[in-house]
Amino acid sequence: MFGFLIAAGLGFATPHIEPLIAPLLKGITAHIPIAETEKRLVAFMVAMLAAGIASAILYSGTAFWIVAGGSLGYFGVRIVAAIKKLIAERNAAE
Repeated sequence: MFGFLIAAGLGFATPHIEPLIAPLLKGITAHIPIAETEKRLVAFMVAMLAAGIASAILYSGTAFWIVAGGSLGYFGVRIVAAIKKLIAERNAAE
């Protein structure tokens, strides 16, 4: 369960990780072309790698829960906004 929470936190932090890995990407793009739109994906991959390592060190979580937590964390803001919209629509209809 702790691995799920770590992955959710790192998934949510992906936009903040992206500027941190920018210097690494500059060195890599000389050999492997990385499009501007792929930088967020690379940041997410780094975050999930860190979550996987942390869960392995702590003996907590499986690969499924790491991916599920990371995905929920990454899309967490959008999911909460959608739920709030549904609740607002339901209250407006009453």
